[in-house]
Amino acid sequence: MSSGSNQGLIHLSSPYTVSETIARLQEIVKSKGIAILVLIDHSGDAERVGLKMNPTQLLIFGNPKAGTPLMVAVPSAAIDLPLKALAWQDAEGKVWLSYNSPEYLAERHFIPADLLKNIAGIKTLCEEAVHRS
Repeated sequence: MSSGSNQGLIHLSSPYTVSETIARLQEIVKSKGIAILVLIDHSGDAERVGLKMNPTQLLIFGNPKAGTPLMVAVPSAAIDLPLKALAWQDAEGKVWLSYNSPEYLAERHFIPADLLKNIAGIKTLCEEAVHRS
């Protein structure tokens, strides 16, 4: 795996642990007035049922003022909204922060160009989360 895009997914290398990466993203999202809807700890859930999984956490967040117009224009976009970002550790111990490219979502759902700006901010949020401060 290398930083970059893969079938609509953007993968950013993170110098932090999975938990730290998600915590940083949560703080950034909150600071922008965007609601945190849920944090899913996939690896924690696996552990609770006796299964082993590398650290993996999914953060779902959004702003109805931004997302609703997209879903009104293109109802199928609701399957990919609200926005989400996945922090995960690969087999070599490297941590990644992955998210759907807004351009991919626009192409997938035929989102009008004037509404792409409503979801384009995920790139900046995620990049900020993985950069050393």
